[in-house]
Amino acid sequence: MPELPEVETVRRGLAPVMEGAMIARAELRRPDLRFPFPARFAEAVSGRKVLSLGRRAKYLLIDLEGGDVVIAHLGMSGSFRVADGAVEAVPGDFHVARGKDERHDHVVLHLDTGGGPRRVIYNDPRRFGFMDLARREVLAEHPYLRDLGEEPTGNALDAAYLADRFRGRGQPLKTALLDQKIIAGLGNIYVCEALWRAHLSPERASGTLVTAAGKPRKELSVLTEAIRTVIAEAIEAGGSTLRDHIRADGSLGYFQHSFSVYDREGQACRTPGCGGTIGRIVQGGRSTFQCTACQK
Repeated sequence: MPELPEVETVRRGLAPVMEGAMIARAELRRPDLRFPFPARFAEAVSGRKVLSLGRRAKYLLIDLEGGDVVIAHLGMSGSFRVADGAVEAVPGDFHVARGKDERHDHVVLHLDTGGGPRRVIYNDPRRFGFMDLARREVLAEHPYLRDLGEEPTGNALDAAYLADRFRGRGQPLKTALLDQKIIAGLGNIYVCEALWRAHLSPERASGTLVTAAGKPRKELSVLTEAIRTVIAEAIEAGGSTLRDHIRADGSLGYFQHSFSVYDREGQACRTPGCGGTIGRIVQGGRSTFQCTACQK
């Protein structure tokens, strides 16, 4: 499943192409993806100008003239690519053959950009992605969005915020950080990386990072900064391309080369002077990578 930095990378790749363009025609090549398309979806978005491309957690938000917003999720294998005219140009170096099989091109947005026709193509072999439509004025109350917590990229995510949500909880840190009602869009890879940077065990009770008075302990401040930093670095690097994900321009992200703990089972811990070895456990059905020597 693409994580927040991957989705943000896709948003940044699509924004220069789509923002300000008119969707002359939306072409749906099947009636559904993971879920059926909303009724009259193609008609609703056709003839509309794209005002902006946003993101909330792992959802892309395509804000259209007239007040409608397309909510798009990439699922496990979804990707967008951009085509100019009749020639599909997908620049970038491919390390994983991906998103080129036209049998899996399920949505094509034909754009009028003022400089010639362009197409934005959504390809999804497994069809776990989906698209929905909402009105802008009630977007925050949409079922996909209304219960989401703070973004890990915004100033609202601070130690005091997490202390308020962790207070009195015996839930393991890894599980608490993956709770989308606490932090929106934070996924398995970056939780592992942030906990390693903060030298905190993923099995530690989240409530132990909060004082009896409800104030954040120093470790929680360190963890908050680690979360914000690892997400920012991953976005800057273009995300962590694993298995299927590619950027909108067809190239891959390279943050995976910077992993310090994720998928490094049996390798030496990179904490200076640690001397420990990265181990793997399973929490909630997901692999957790940690160094038991320096993560406490």
